[in-house]
Amino acid sequence: MKWMIFSFVVVILARSTYGEVVVYPAPPDERLSDDYNVSVAGQSVPVYTARTLDPPFAGKQWDYGGPYSFANFDTDEAVEVRITSPRNLANTVIRPTYPDVTMRVVNEHEVIISLPGPRKISVEPEGKRGPLLLFANPPEKDRPKPDDPNVVYFGPGVHKPEKIVLGSQQTLYLAGGAVVKGGVLAQGDHIRIMGRGILDGSDWEWRKGPTPTVISIRGSDVEVSGITVRGASHWTIVPVHSQRVTIRNVKICGGRVQNDDGINPCNSQDVLITDCFIRSDDDCVAMKGLEFVEGNNNVERVRVENCILWCDRARIFLLGHESRAPFMRDITLTNLDIIHFSMTPFLFEPGEDMRLENVVVDNVRIHGEGQAELIRLRPVVNQYMRKKTPGFVSNVTFRNVTVYGAPGPYRVQLHGADAEHNVKDVTFENVVILGERLDKESNRLEIGNHVEAVKFQ
Repeated sequence: MKWMIFSFVVVILARSTYGEVVVYPAPPDERLSDDYNVSVAGQSVPVYTARTLDPPFAGKQWDYGGPYSFANFDTDEAVEVRITSPRNLANTVIRPTYPDVTMRVVNEHEVIISLPGPRKISVEPEGKRGPLLLFANPPEKDRPKPDDPNVVYFGPGVHKPEKIVLGSQQTLYLAGGAVVKGGVLAQGDHIRIMGRGILDGSDWEWRKGPTPTVISIRGSDVEVSGITVRGASHWTIVPVHSQRVTIRNVKICGGRVQNDDGINPCNSQDVLITDCFIRSDDDCVAMKGLEFVEGNNNVERVRVENCILWCDRARIFLLGHESRAPFMRDITLTNLDIIHFSMTPFLFEPGEDMRLENVVVDNVRIHGEGQAELIRLRPVVNQYMRKKTPGFVSNVTFRNVTVYGAPGPYRVQLHGADAEHNVKDVTFENVVILGERLDKESNRLEIGNHVEAVKFQ
């Protein structure tokens, strides 16, 4: 394919550092948050804004909290972060909770948070209403050179390229302090999308962005790392028919429209999602088997690890809807913090004779607010399916899963569709809901017909 390189004046970022702390100044024409002022190691950190539901979705029963704020800086050492606000900070809560992250309330309008190094946290004076998402990133490595002919480089400032097309061996770099309004088509092999800047979809109406998804990937050996994605107008990051894709230290500040799924591996294999923060209105991570091409159409060997997840309206993990692939298998979801959710966070509902198998959910901490459901394993037929048959669920393990917070049902549901399309070989090991270990006698457990070999440990 023809490479597309943008020509513009490159602004070299003058980084202000104190020890190993790096702060990136905001573009002068970017409107920053009125809710928070943040400083670290004596430096002012720009605080950006993001929106939750735009019209026509605003004001509905799933409208949670309105606009919110986020801030990025880099560090490889322990730091103190000073936050001031015209809002009352006296009852501020940090999510998720870490034993090595502490907060001191100085007064009603000032708090100091101690971080041991890189961390992603949500600072919440009033729960979901207008939090500050604070992203302390590890230091950047391997920054590309602006004049490299294989690099599409955006320096500090606001840029409006709309559609960015990348081919094999190319790198897209968004420098700290860059706000790039557009979408990305990455088609080829050995592609990188990286930096500390913001890829911004906020200017487009629902489903009317310049690219089918904010970052559309179709290739192999692709990495997306370090950037923040704000205000998606549709699905956010989508590898389709791709192999060996890594999504690392990406911060998704969504929630502006419906259908803004965070990361959706579709018909792809060997996908790693690691050290990410996702806030979305729709599903945080949805795995799907959509269109068919020659070769492997399965969703296989997907690993989601060390992430913080927040979904305003839909599911944290959706596996199986729009599942025309023969298999979705070898899925690992591990060391995760779910800090806010609404619908069933683990919804595994395969259809169209797809076999959903070999799934491990391990070491997950869930902040509950009284929700009805926690887990649902159920082959189904729904409106998204062409072949009107259910799928199969087998060999699923939930291990070391803890729900804490407000009282609520938090139901665990297992239902087969028929004798053939069943649910079997499911293990619950040390699943603890509000201090009670889930077992076969639990009143939270609902096991329907066509379910076999359920174990509790």
